[in-house]
Amino acid sequence: MKKIITSLLSLSMALSMVTGAAVTANAEEAGDITLDVIICQYGPNTNDWFLGTGMDGSNFVEKFEAENPGIKLNLDVVSWNDVYTEVDTRIANNNAPDILNIDVFANYANEGLLLPVSDYCPEDLFEDFFPSFIEQSVIDDTVWAVPDLASARALFCNVDIFEEVGIDYPTTWAELEDACQAIIDYYDGEVYPWGIDMTTDEGQAAFAYYVWGNGGGFVDENGEWAVNSDENVEAINFALSLIDNGYTNPNPATQTRYDLQDMFAAGKLAMVIAPNQLPTYVADKGGDINMVTVNIPANDGKASSSVGVMDRVMAFKDDTAGDQDARNEAIGKFLKFFYDPENYVGWVSMEGFLPAVNSAVEALVAADPSFEAWLDVLAGCQFYPTAKAEWDQVKQGVIAAEQNALTGADIQDELDALQADLVG
Repeated sequence: MKKIITSLLSLSMALSMVTGAAVTANAEEAGDITLDVIICQYGPNTNDWFLGTGMDGSNFVEKFEAENPGIKLNLDVVSWNDVYTEVDTRIANNNAPDILNIDVFANYANEGLLLPVSDYCPEDLFEDFFPSFIEQSVIDDTVWAVPDLASARALFCNVDIFEEVGIDYPTTWAELEDACQAIIDYYDGEVYPWGIDMTTDEGQAAFAYYVWGNGGGFVDENGEWAVNSDENVEAINFALSLIDNGYTNPNPATQTRYDLQDMFAAGKLAMVIAPNQLPTYVADKGGDINMVTVNIPANDGKASSSVGVMDRVMAFKDDTAGDQDARNEAIGKFLKFFYDPENYVGWVSMEGFLPAVNSAVEALVAADPSFEAWLDVLAGCQFYPTAKAEWDQVKQGVIAAEQNALTGADIQDELDALQADLVG
């Protein structure tokens, strides 16, 4: 892999100046293959990166087509608010995209709409993906999508607060309790030690932080639902004890992760579990926090684990395509071009995400040495079991269990009821 960071930055700049939501392929010559592509809008730079006119007068589509004669791209950038409706409408009209970037995949796969990844992804590229990411898109031993990019959660600590109090960053639950008490004693309530979000916005993440850190999880070792395991009950009771002891933000049932990040940016929260984009978020809020990234504390003798969040790229079937092999090869060439480090590193860095391929890591570390701290986090990522049909029920169920527990319900009873619903 080339280690010329200057060329990576130049490429990123060259793809970063335009507006508009779609590019329609140039007039096709006989025999050309046109790929309809939908890309989700990740932020203010997404549209520019894919469709922009750079300093050399070219854009992503033009660069791809120049390097891949005979393949044309019809590429749309669609907001997350609209993309699900857009895709469903196209499917209903028998006009599904050839390539789709989105988070979900299971419904499309179960309805027989997707191509297996093995039909189009070049083997060397497939081997470049982090295996733990690939595993999240498997149903019945078939891989149906590849990871686009990822974000992961880690514990961010305010360095100045820890130095002023004179304590170390916690690695275990017992150490976390000690650190919280020390911060309470030192600041007399002016700084909240620990942040918890058990809201309807993202309460499933809070559930994951604690149960995974206690050897539990949403499913057991056989992949069967096990939301009411002893490890899970113990873990959520520990989280509730942090709230009861006054170690957390005052309203975990209503204060979202973004509220916690705002508190952290203002220097009012000593520790927050947040995505890797937190430094950018804090800077955008005008905060100037000296922060460090550490692993999320786990129970004594248990392994720390982070929540990984991943979006996907998938390819739809098109039975009307004249030459299926040629179409599959064209899709593979799109993926090769997109994940080439000279292209992909600029994309991942620009929106503040983490890479899904090994080949991008070296360049990212070279460009930003602080990225290396995230390698351990990536290695320890676990993911929600989104490939299981009941996931949405489980997600809403654990959030409801937490919310009920915050008002006095017994978490064992809550999780027992959810488990009973799942197993029928």
